Amino acid sequence: MPEIICTTVYQFPELSDAAKEKARSWYRELGPHDDWWDAVYEDFERICEILGIHLKTTPVRLMGGGTRQKPCIWFSGFWNQGDGACFEGYLSHAKGAAARTRDYAPTDAMLHGIADRLHAIQRRNFYQLVAEVSHRGRYYHEYTMSVDVTRDSPTWQPLTEDAEEILTEALRDMARWLYRQLQAEYDHLTSKEAIEEGIIANEYTFTEVGLRFG
Repeated sequence: MPEIICTTVYQFPELSDAAKEKARSWYRELGPHDDWWDAVYEDFERICEILGIHLKTTPVRLMGGGTRQKPCIWFSGFWNQGDGACFEGYLSHAKGAAARTRDYAPTDAMLHGIADRLHAIQRRNFYQLVAEVSHRGRYYHEYTMSVDVTRDSPTWQPLTEDAEEILTEALRDMARWLYRQLQAEYDHLTSKEAIEEGIIANEYTFTEVGLRFG
């Protein structure tokens, strides 16, 4: 014979402190939603555009069978040595990039510094520097990016002695900046406050001891 068992369930605010922590642990294990990094990537793409970095793309297959172009941006994180972010693209001089960077991100000193370094080295090379950034290996961090720097001079003038080093380090700093933004976003999405907001917004219910019900 079937039995009917009645169980009292609770909304998150109704739980004890110990039960709330169990509920948070359950929700935390679900992890952030798919493609949680999209907003960070979009911000990075806009900054790259301002700085004169044209990101390479790669085709990805869609559910319906078509394809779309995805920027070549990758990361791994956030707990192991060697975690980081990297990208592939082409760099050329972007007029007014330093001022436009400050307009876009007025309080971000790291981005201001990158824009200033790019402008300074371009000026010393008559704004003729171009670079290609490529990813190497199976890891994702700034040192897996190789940077090939050339000078597009009509009179075959060589690079200034410091051009390659300065450009390479500035582009690697862009990867470091991206990784910091990704980590900050992940930390926010997995924070106690964000987890509680997610539980309440989804109207999950729990048993008295904080086990997910239903």
